[in-house]
Amino acid sequence: MKKEYNFSKGKRGAVIPPIGKTRITIYLDDAILKRFKAQSERTGKGYQTLINDALNSYLGLTEKSLTEEIVRKIVREELSDQR
Repeated sequence: MKKEYNFSKGKRGAVIPPIGKTRITIYLDDAILKRFKAQSERTGKGYQTLINDALNSYLGLTEKSLTEEIVRKIVREELSDQR
């Protein structure tokens, strides 16, 4: 091990930048943040992840989760096609 290292050309920050995510500063209403943090405690999912999921859902960037109602609708459509 050297006694001294030269970091004059070193750069601050992560060695590998994250792909697909950008760090930002955002101001949210206290009530909104409180609700997401409460939901985070119930679900065990991070509140920032929940906010990201909510924004993706609002913008239509995620698929709708498969609910019982959707499955029934699909089954009805398939059965009606076979008659």
